[in-house]
Amino acid sequence: MAKLLYELWKLRRPRMKQVDPTTAGRVPPGQTLTAKWPVLTYGLTPRFDPARWTFRCFGLVERAVTWTWPEFLTLPRATVTSDVHCVTRWSKLDNVWEGVPIREIVSRAKPRPEATFVMQHADPDYTTNIALADLVQDDVLLAIKHNGRDLDPDHGGPMRLVVPKLYFWKSAKWLRGFEFLDVNPPGFWEQNGYHMHADPWTEERYSDQETRAMQQMRAEAARKLRDR
Repeated sequence: MAKLLYELWKLRRPRMKQVDPTTAGRVPPGQTLTAKWPVLTYGLTPRFDPARWTFRCFGLVERAVTWTWPEFLTLPRATVTSDVHCVTRWSKLDNVWEGVPIREIVSRAKPRPEATFVMQHADPDYTTNIALADLVQDDVLLAIKHNGRDLDPDHGGPMRLVVPKLYFWKSAKWLRGFEFLDVNPPGFWEQNGYHMHADPWTEERYSDQETRAMQQMRAEAARKLRDR
């Protein structure tokens, strides 16, 4: 299943551009630039109901927090320009995102000292794991706009995470919650053959590239979480 997304992308391959020498340093190994934004989703695009939508932070936090959609829209916003690198080997440069900076969210939830990982929960029943240190960065947003427009539903609207330093599947679409953890269990794609960390600059694409220690960690974390 790890290659499923890549095979889907090949069938719907976007128009690619030659890498300009002036931007070559921004394109990780094995990636090709695209002028478009391919839509890659496992399953159907969920329907957004603003009256029922919530986003919450829970787990190992000092204060569990939940926002409704109107409450979320009142949070401070920022604009960040960053590049997107998909594990299916395309990259899209200079994306302008508007949304809530991650530090605004984390500062309100106040993770406990033992919380070092976060499980992202998203519609419909999707998860992906991330280290708290990778999540809490100045360029990470909970984005609601892309290039000046409301985020399209097929691209994660009304809100998605944007973590520029990792492959884009670590930026969950249709985000609904952060679960703060002291273990690092695999999420959906990580259980189906994708890498636990996903650094595009070292091409951390698939689980068979993981070190033995990382594979042991993923198995132990999943076991501990099941036993709780």
